[in-house]
Amino acid sequence: MSEERTLNFLEQIVEEDIANGVHGGRVLTRFPPEPNGYLHIGHAKSICLNFGLAQKYNGKTNLRFDDTNPVTEDTEYVDSIKADIQWLGFEWAQELYASDYFEQIYNFAVQLIKNGLAYVDDSTAEEIAISKGTPTEPGKGTPYRNRSVAENLDLFERMRKGEFKDGEKVLRAKADLASPNMHMRDPIMYRIKHAHHHRTGDNWCIYPMYDFAHGQSDSIENITHSICTLEFIPHRPLYNWFIEQLHIFPSHQYEFARLNLTYTVMSKRKLLQLVNEKHVTSWDDPRMPTISGLRRRGYTSASIRAFCERIGVQKRDNMIDVSLLEFCIREELNKTANRVMAVMDPVKLVITNYPADQVEEMVAENNPEDPNAGSRTLPFSNTLYIEREDFMEEPPKKFFRLGPGLVVRLKNAYIIKGESFDKDADGNITTIYATYFPESKSGGDTSGLNVKGTIHWVSAAHAATAEVRLYDRLFKVEDPGNEEGDFKSYINPDSLQVISNAYIEPSLLKAKPGERFQFLRKGYFCVDTESTAEKVVFNRTVTLKDTWAKEAKKG
Repeated sequence: MSEERTLNFLEQIVEEDIANGVHGGRVLTRFPPEPNGYLHIGHAKSICLNFGLAQKYNGKTNLRFDDTNPVTEDTEYVDSIKADIQWLGFEWAQELYASDYFEQIYNFAVQLIKNGLAYVDDSTAEEIAISKGTPTEPGKGTPYRNRSVAENLDLFERMRKGEFKDGEKVLRAKADLASPNMHMRDPIMYRIKHAHHHRTGDNWCIYPMYDFAHGQSDSIENITHSICTLEFIPHRPLYNWFIEQLHIFPSHQYEFARLNLTYTVMSKRKLLQLVNEKHVTSWDDPRMPTISGLRRRGYTSASIRAFCERIGVQKRDNMIDVSLLEFCIREELNKTANRVMAVMDPVKLVITNYPADQVEEMVAENNPEDPNAGSRTLPFSNTLYIEREDFMEEPPKKFFRLGPGLVVRLKNAYIIKGESFDKDADGNITTIYATYFPESKSGGDTSGLNVKGTIHWVSAAHAATAEVRLYDRLFKVEDPGNEEGDFKSYINPDSLQVISNAYIEPSLLKAKPGERFQFLRKGYFCVDTESTAEKVVFNRTVTLKDTWAKEAKKG
């Protein structure tokens, strides 16, 4: 975290606690994901915050999986979460699981029963909901609220032994049915779920609810600063109530605004729908806002950390423009990505006065932003491929590319002049003919010619082919989660366009999965994980400029 900016409110709290000797000046945070899906960019903000705070104040961070719902959890998600955190550049002090504490949490529940503060309720979910009252009317106890301690202890033990069916009974806290906070109105602490757990197997058939497991897990670990998102503000009184009634370590919950990003959905439930209904190929589809999807698309861990630093930590919900995330990766790749040439929509260009049997090696600078990046050579011949859009049959006045009678520089090569062209029966240009100026070679130009345009190219005889996947924003509206109707109806139909046979310079055949490049004049790309020596696949990370900004202005 930068020292130049002012402290955010959480840093102020931590510094005050350290100054006042709270918890001995110790800082221990935790990141507590549920292993029921892949992490997304919103989790990245929380990871950077929890781990960043601990790093800044010489503390530590635990990774604790909140694995209290066996129906939705899987070791695949556990493994992906650990990989994402490490990729972001963080290491946890301890790898822990709420399931590590199942026996201890169960004993906490028994203690509350013995103290007359918890009871087994046989009511249905609907009856419990009715008994809680409304925000303007207090709740009323169900017929089971006044069961004796002995009966509650017996029933709770039998719940654990598996004597009852799912939903037949729950354990509720005997808190405050008149509280204006609905979460305090006898919340459910345990429910019955006869389901196999990814770590404890079939040892348990009752599982603690989040509100009961979370604060107690924090307390067991002696977490000093339990950082949650704003939706947990109304849960905090219950968090504190359980800790106070159990007389255990007083962990404290603090809330910050979660990340909301334009043209994106952040709900794991909705992301799972996109995967299960095949709107995307997988959790790591490069259009997904998952950390693994962003990584596969070509985002770097540094760019995501820079994004999280730029957006800061707020106390109020707001919407962050996804263009800021795109800016962060552009800013990094502009400095670090080698410039290469690839032609997406090729048309043949023949240089009629260049010897047909001659091949020159042209020197190309790898990255003008990096003096240590060096250079490479590119084969140049009389037959090239250029972009179809770089030639116009009848060019307007300010068209500074190629056309009949127009001159343009071929990047790292010669200046050429458009002469003529061939068309097929449908009127499509098939071949362009040009002449070159031998004295105009890049790096030693003595021609005296002044040209305003430069275009990229690849030698037809030496070019390799690749599949190029042009990824764009997955949704066509800013806030798809809050639009009318099904959020999936707002999916951008152009979020992926595949170019099966783009021509690339031969050096790119050696590129390895994960390597990033700037395709000159086209954007930033990375080699996909599916890429092989037989079939090279590139993903577009981001365009060179924010093309959506222009569309927004038009709108």
